[in-house]
Amino acid sequence: MFFTLAFIKPALGLFLVFVALTLVITWFSARKAKGSAAYFAAGRSITGWQNGLAVAGDYMSAASFLGISGIICLKGYDGFMYSVGFLVAYLTVLFLVAEPLRNAGKYTMADLLAYRLSPRPVRAMASLSTLTVSTFYMIAQMVGAGGIIKVLIGVEFVPAVIGVGVLMLVYVVFGGMLATTWVQIIKAILLMAGAFALSWMVLSRHDYSLTTFFNAVSVADYAGTKPPVNLLDPGLAYGATAKNPWGAVDFLSLALGLVLGTAGLPHILVRFYTVPDAKTARVSVVWATAIIGVFYILTTFFGFGAATLLKITDIPLDAAGKPDGNMVAPILAQALGGEWFFAFISAVAFATILAVVAGLTMSASTSFAHDFYTNVIHHGKEHRPGEEVRVARITAFVVGAMSIFLAIQLRSLNVAFLVGLAFAVAASANLPVILMSIFWKRFNTTGAVAGLAVGLGSSMLLIILSPSIMDPSGAAFIKAEPIFPLKNPGIVSIPLGFLAAWIGTLLGARDPNAESKFDELNVRATTGLGAEKATSH
Repeated sequence: MFFTLAFIKPALGLFLVFVALTLVITWFSARKAKGSAAYFAAGRSITGWQNGLAVAGDYMSAASFLGISGIICLKGYDGFMYSVGFLVAYLTVLFLVAEPLRNAGKYTMADLLAYRLSPRPVRAMASLSTLTVSTFYMIAQMVGAGGIIKVLIGVEFVPAVIGVGVLMLVYVVFGGMLATTWVQIIKAILLMAGAFALSWMVLSRHDYSLTTFFNAVSVADYAGTKPPVNLLDPGLAYGATAKNPWGAVDFLSLALGLVLGTAGLPHILVRFYTVPDAKTARVSVVWATAIIGVFYILTTFFGFGAATLLKITDIPLDAAGKPDGNMVAPILAQALGGEWFFAFISAVAFATILAVVAGLTMSASTSFAHDFYTNVIHHGKEHRPGEEVRVARITAFVVGAMSIFLAIQLRSLNVAFLVGLAFAVAASANLPVILMSIFWKRFNTTGAVAGLAVGLGSSMLLIILSPSIMDPSGAAFIKAEPIFPLKNPGIVSIPLGFLAAWIGTLLGARDPNAESKFDELNVRATTGLGAEKATSH
């Protein structure tokens, strides 16, 4: 095996360099994080290219960097199609969400809903949805972080998870959105540098010829099968088989969740409040789409490159005794670039985890403090100056501590389904009410609450009844035959969310106030007239 403990010290050294750099940024950011706008939205001072990098850094998680390259290596074309879903998702964000959200909101997506609907019920449900998505996503990231860091630098699971959690809380509690933004920007730059370098090294082993490269992929004897599996053929991961006749439908459900869920992910949506106006929000989405698009193209090179340049025995096994796809990129880096390049890629993986969990914690604490505490409990008024920020910081501690505890408790279980659940909830609960609030004049509070409740409840229920939770062999949480055949609920829960919002609106009484504000919202969402501008802090 290429991987040896001899490479732990350089990797740990680069980890510490990254941590030191981000702590310095946090110290400077903490001096500026005075007031709600500064803490929650970085004073709306982030430029388009900066926010584009930060959005990309927030979105490209460890699952993207390590997981996607692993699934492309092991499952070929199907893994590439998985990555396409992450890219296409930003077209939904660009064309439908970014501009209206920035113009009509302040700190959270609930600000948009409360613009013309009854504030307290929609803010309460939106806050619940945000906390659910953020917590599930964060637990999956933390469990993955503990496992990856243990393999990469030799730190045991529990200290690794606690370390990631503590650093995440330092960024969020002291530096607020400004520190979180710059952690994400640095992470995005490091990730793109590592991806370019690794892809270049792979192509150098194939004479810098795409024809030679893909010819090698088509005959890669990676799985040890005779004749070799052609990794360019579809269906290796998501095709219908006798064991899994729903494979193709499950992939369609996954794709729907990815493409539509991104436009409802709270930690992505809050990024559009850090820019001064809607034009800058659009520019930032274009930057993010370009960066993310290039990144997922590059994952193809080092994913397929691992299949052509490594042997199956080079990759350590996971807890189930199968090749650990998460280790494909680091081991390929070690094989092609040596000790220090392995250390760099390991540090990038660590930076990736920190940036994503910091963004998730920021969105969860912002939603609870701004939506639930200030606007639901206290009817939109702060009892004391700075109270909203203090509550956000306390919430960050609670959410962080809970995520650390749950990650440690669930470390022996496969929690990858939580990522899919987060996207499914975002697509099923958040997106329908955002779109209907912007584009349907008749839409009312009853429809918003119904859409949020049914979207959230149905996606969670279907996951509980799915093979991710129920398995007759006892490999999942419940030893039983799954009632719902798909691992990804989006193909059912997303239509249910839209349907519930529509039916709830029709069954609820007409709301003249909501309808009268529709034209006002439309003008503001389209032109930015009346939207808050950046202020100097």
